[in-house]
Amino acid sequence: MNKLSVVFYCMFMQGIVMAFGQIASDCTNAIPICSNTPINGGTSGFGLDDFNGGQTSGCLERTTSGFIETNSAWYRFRTGASGQLGFNIGSDINEDWDFALYRSSDCNNLGEPVRCNYFENNGDFAFTGVGEDPTGAMNSDLYDDWLQVEPGEEYYILINNFSNTNSGFSIQFSGNIFVTNPVDALDCSIITNLLGPPIAACDSDTVTLDATTSGAISYEWFLSLDNGVTYTPLPTEVNATLDVAVSALYRVRVGISGAPSIPSEVQVSFAPPVTAFPIADAVMCSGDGSYDLSQKNNEVLNGDTSNEFVVNYFATENDAILGENVLPVNYTPTVTQDVYTRVSSIENPSCFDIEQFEITVLETPNLTFEENVFLCEGVTSTIIGETVPNPAYSYAWSTGETTPNITINQAGSYMLTTVNTVGSESCLATRTVTVVISRSPSIVDVDIEGLQDNNRVTVMTDVEGDFEYQLDDAEPQNSNIFSNVSAGEHTVQIIDLNGCGTVSEDIVVVGYNKFFTPNGDGPNDEWTIYGMSELVNPMVSIYDRYGKLLHQLYGNVTSWDGTFNGKPMPSTDYWFKLSYTDNTGQQREAKYINSHFALRR
Repeated sequence: MNKLSVVFYCMFMQGIVMAFGQIASDCTNAIPICSNTPINGGTSGFGLDDFNGGQTSGCLERTTSGFIETNSAWYRFRTGASGQLGFNIGSDINEDWDFALYRSSDCNNLGEPVRCNYFENNGDFAFTGVGEDPTGAMNSDLYDDWLQVEPGEEYYILINNFSNTNSGFSIQFSGNIFVTNPVDALDCSIITNLLGPPIAACDSDTVTLDATTSGAISYEWFLSLDNGVTYTPLPTEVNATLDVAVSALYRVRVGISGAPSIPSEVQVSFAPPVTAFPIADAVMCSGDGSYDLSQKNNEVLNGDTSNEFVVNYFATENDAILGENVLPVNYTPTVTQDVYTRVSSIENPSCFDIEQFEITVLETPNLTFEENVFLCEGVTSTIIGETVPNPAYSYAWSTGETTPNITINQAGSYMLTTVNTVGSESCLATRTVTVVISRSPSIVDVDIEGLQDNNRVTVMTDVEGDFEYQLDDAEPQNSNIFSNVSAGEHTVQIIDLNGCGTVSEDIVVVGYNKFFTPNGDGPNDEWTIYGMSELVNPMVSIYDRYGKLLHQLYGNVTSWDGTFNGKPMPSTDYWFKLSYTDNTGQQREAKYINSHFALRR
């Protein structure tokens, strides 16, 4: 089931009345509700089967009763404006209540529900419904997506109880429709009772019942404290209005001259007093990430575990008064700030009290020094730790030293604990520095593969390390292989990324035949070296396998015909060396050029 997480949440929490008589087990007798909503003393069975023997209705299925309905209650309402609408069905967390919401004006043609929830409560949540849990719980499966409604839409709500216990429920409407249209979000014209819909009030309120009727000649008022079983007359109350301050079912009988009297009843419920108790200020470390606001619930409720109240937290007092912009339970303040706690009655969420406390955000030390340090080969010591310390902090190393930085001369792991203390509160950060001995780079060989137009150079080292490789002034690279290297003089370099030095070599890149066949047929009759023209005073010396000098090539002469003193040399391998004048004017032998080629006849 998809759950919609909304950024803006406003719960228009009108009243809830204790109305054991406000139960209709059949759709056709559904209780009309609008701004005030009912709480009841529990459902008991059902009347007619509103689904005509059906197996399912949306997510609801037949139960052991043989019907979709078990202990059921039906309500209906009509929208008076457009916007986002939801509702919360509150109950004991150990009871299992399901619901289905139908968009219909005809009980004989309900269709499939537009919202439906049958997830079993495992003793975790006090609410199910449409929209968002008013406690701020984000992991409840008991909520369906918000409704987007238009004026004049009619709905029926079926509420089913599947628990062994059945202590009743409440219905509270929610959504931003009550912000844009606080008076007419729901259409109260569906309630035709003279005294109006059930009334919910706070314990300190005085409610005035108004039975004013044109042509009335008398008013008789009655009170029932047992939900309509017996009524007690109020003989001194003879006016059209009655001020009440006690939860009860009230009845009026209006006498009309020459006509039958008009009876009317209304349930009035006063929620228990709501008190938000003082909360101690809190301190958190900036590095903690978030502060769990729910840990303040016990303080603001003074240990009350009756589940009669909802606790929410807000960034401003105005938000707390309006019940808007509830802070997440895991809240992350960036600076020291006031937080406002609103304690609301579950019976009547418009009854609330507010307390304030301050969260002080204490700075967690920000450690910026390197965690991996390399002690270069040949270097006796290095400094690790914080080089720009904060004088307000204290420092402690695993070595026992208490300075921000220390000098070390051997590999190992060194942990620094940094503490920021303000008064009796402290925030700490730790960082472990791993020191590794890093050998300086070295070049042991350079493999030059002359392919004429696509020369390749491979730089080899016998040192393990974190290196980059560079050819001349090109960008350093991770690979030790350079492709498409032009003929001529070059410089290769190994760079240690840990700061332990560089090493470079001057090389000469030329291309040459791997073999030649001096048989007089034209192709490949001579061994040729390419790229000598890129050098100053180049000379190639060719030797046999025993090191005997057979021939030398100078300047623009770049080929050998395979003879020595005019005599053809035999088929075998031959070696060559290359020398040239470098950019300092010195004649030098090209390093790493000592390659061989084959003569084939």
